[in-house]
Amino acid sequence: MEEITNRVENSGLIQVNLDDFYPKGARVTFDLKACLKDGIVLVEKEFRAFVAANDWSVYEDKYVGIICSADAIVPLWAFMLIASKIKPFAKKVVMGNLKELEKAIFENVLSEMDFTQYKNATIIVKGCGKHPIPEAVFVAFSVKLQAYAKSIMFGEACSAVPLYKKSK
Repeated sequence: MEEITNRVENSGLIQVNLDDFYPKGARVTFDLKACLKDGIVLVEKEFRAFVAANDWSVYEDKYVGIICSADAIVPLWAFMLIASKIKPFAKKVVMGNLKELEKAIFENVLSEMDFTQYKNATIIVKGCGKHPIPEAVFVAFSVKLQAYAKSIMFGEACSAVPLYKKSK
């Protein structure tokens, strides 16, 4: 009987799963809508009283996106004030929803990554994972990777889509 050989493993292909770089920590949003009078207007005196009385430590070790889900005009300083209170506790604070927060988190991850490990390698970037990684992160990763890799593909080894091949 012939031994089964894993040709993918023996091919030298490197499979990269962005899930492997997913930082631990809860992702949450702070919605300024709760601070608006009648859901439409920010009253500075009441808002500042809320900010002074609130326990911001609930954001300890979390990634926080600050949003306003109401159809209201909220001054920029309100977002900035909330961010200044959350920052001492949170891992990261951005103005934006969870998808924008995730992109910002991965900007840090990608900026700290050592891409030299992929020099002249054939890479398959896996597309499916257990974490909600935005599509923009895959694009940013492939752009950075292109400076090092010999070739880049997307998907699984059995059905990878070619994306880039370094010219000779």
